[in-house]
Amino acid sequence: MKSAVENLNPTRVKLTVEVPYEELKPRVDEAYKTIAQQIQIPGFRKGKVPARLIDQRVGRGYVIETAVNEGLNGYYQQAMVENELTPLSRPEVDITELPSIEKEGEGQLVFTLEVDIRPSIELPDYKGLEVSVEAKEVADEDVEKALEDLRGRFGTLKEVEAPAAADSFITIDLVATVEGEEVDNAQGLSYQVGSGNMLEGMDEAVIGLSAGEDATFETKLAGGEHAGKDATVKVAVTAVKQRELPEANDDFAQLASEFDTIAELRESLAKDAAEGKITEQGVEARELVLDKLLELVEVPVPESVIEEQIEQHFDNPNAEEGHDTEEHRAEVRENTERAFRNELVLDAVADAEEVGVEQSELIDYIVQTAGQYGMDPNQFAQMLDGAGQVPMLMGEVRRRKALAKVLEYAVVTDSKGETVDLTSFVKPAGEEEVAAEATEEAAEADAK
Repeated sequence: MKSAVENLNPTRVKLTVEVPYEELKPRVDEAYKTIAQQIQIPGFRKGKVPARLIDQRVGRGYVIETAVNEGLNGYYQQAMVENELTPLSRPEVDITELPSIEKEGEGQLVFTLEVDIRPSIELPDYKGLEVSVEAKEVADEDVEKALEDLRGRFGTLKEVEAPAAADSFITIDLVATVEGEEVDNAQGLSYQVGSGNMLEGMDEAVIGLSAGEDATFETKLAGGEHAGKDATVKVAVTAVKQRELPEANDDFAQLASEFDTIAELRESLAKDAAEGKITEQGVEARELVLDKLLELVEVPVPESVIEEQIEQHFDNPNAEEGHDTEEHRAEVRENTERAFRNELVLDAVADAEEVGVEQSELIDYIVQTAGQYGMDPNQFAQMLDGAGQVPMLMGEVRRRKALAKVLEYAVVTDSKGETVDLTSFVKPAGEEEVAAEATEEAAEADAK
């Protein structure tokens, strides 16, 4: 088989593929066997019909057509591999020549195809990229807030004779009506004033109410069959409670942590806060490094692939009315094109750095992603496997590791001009230990 490539543009090619009859013949023989199982001719057992009778009954042209249809995808895949091309869309195929139907062994199969391909890029020098992030310092307020949050987890609610205020915990009954007709009601609901996780207008309505008092407000219903409709809601407060926090002392430290004293607990919270600041800076630096990397390389984008993804995004019968607008399409297009560029560049970095994916890394990513969707990790993994999405996830993990590598090489300073050490962000503690052990082993080997 021979194939020739014509570059139509950086992301689309035209291939001309020639398959000699000798290479097509096994497919032709298989086609005869398949057709022999499908037809019945008196005097011949099923599957034993001679080729010459099949030619008489259905025509040799049909046999050739069957052989070509069965083999076309294989020849296409072979041509893509031989020419080191990665397809991004379905090929548009045109058969221009078929073997002779008059004489055995003459002629050949020739077809052309056009297909969008993954473009090749010239990877720039990505080592030593310079970015600046916001300065982050741990303040006493950060430690106090962390301690306050921890005390809140061990707090108790106590009913009080006082009006509801911000952060009060209240017990309420609700009745919702639409155009004078009751559409929903609930009793004994617990709600923290100011949390904003119920109906819009709720906080304004309940602040200042004591137990036994009620108020009415207008809102839009958020769920159920009447979601989105204007409604009148009556809210009755049946109890007002305040959270009582345990005193921040050594006893509390022993209750809430592995530490014996409140001083040790505060020190640990300060360390956690510092690590949190590093994480914030790391996330910011990672985005900035990726932006700078993309600025340094030209990545051609296949228009048809982007258009297909945009149409898939908007082809949603459950989407809200007004979802498909010019502004939204422009936003989706921009995000889709950027995602394509990100993927291409980071895959190139991963190839250059010989980045691999360990099974444990894939499992960690699956567990993390399952948590974001509120799913059981095992069920999520089975769903991905059934849908053939595991290779896609492996690619995502590999690209994340490639971006971490670029960030590791980067020079990061903060807004005060100080160098930011992101080692703990780029390499978690376990990875640092492994790297340190590898370095020591290499040094010992050199010494010997």
